[in-house]
Amino acid sequence: MTSALLETPVKRNDGSEDTLKSYAGKVLLVVNVASKCGLTPQYNGLEALYQAKKDQGLEILGFPANDFNGQEPGSDEDIKTFCSTTFDVHFPLFAKISVLKDSHPLYEQLKKAKPEAIGEGPMREKLKGFGIAPNEAPEILWNFEKFLIGRNGDVVARFAPDVAADDPRLVEAVEAELNKE
Repeated sequence: MTSALLETPVKRNDGSEDTLKSYAGKVLLVVNVASKCGLTPQYNGLEALYQAKKDQGLEILGFPANDFNGQEPGSDEDIKTFCSTTFDVHFPLFAKISVLKDSHPLYEQLKKAKPEAIGEGPMREKLKGFGIAPNEAPEILWNFEKFLIGRNGDVVARFAPDVAADDPRLVEAVEAELNKE
């Protein structure tokens, strides 16, 4: 992994300090998640993808964020309980962060590495339809935006929030990275 991304301090959902070093050599899908969003059912697809591909080296890393209309208001413990009881989530969850204003250093690096998202457009128009002014790239558009990081630590793709875990574009990108040594 690129050293800056690898060395970025993160907090696990239980409050313990960590970095992404523990995921070196794996394919990572980093997702800003929320419990009270219209896209929250994506947890089902993310967990299914995780279960299908974890033995091949995929890790999905969930970073709760309350940046979009207060859609992640709970504590880290509330979030963990919600994810496990409602969606049977087993992939790693981290402490709640910000992905917009004063965004976490991990997200600053991700946005810089991939300023444009695949699948951009439909979600932006939906937000406008709800009277919400969408953020302009490279900012995170909404909850459930996804960054794919290859085994070598390079950020290889970014997917719009409404590109679900079973979308062929995302699945093909994940499989391509898993097939690389």
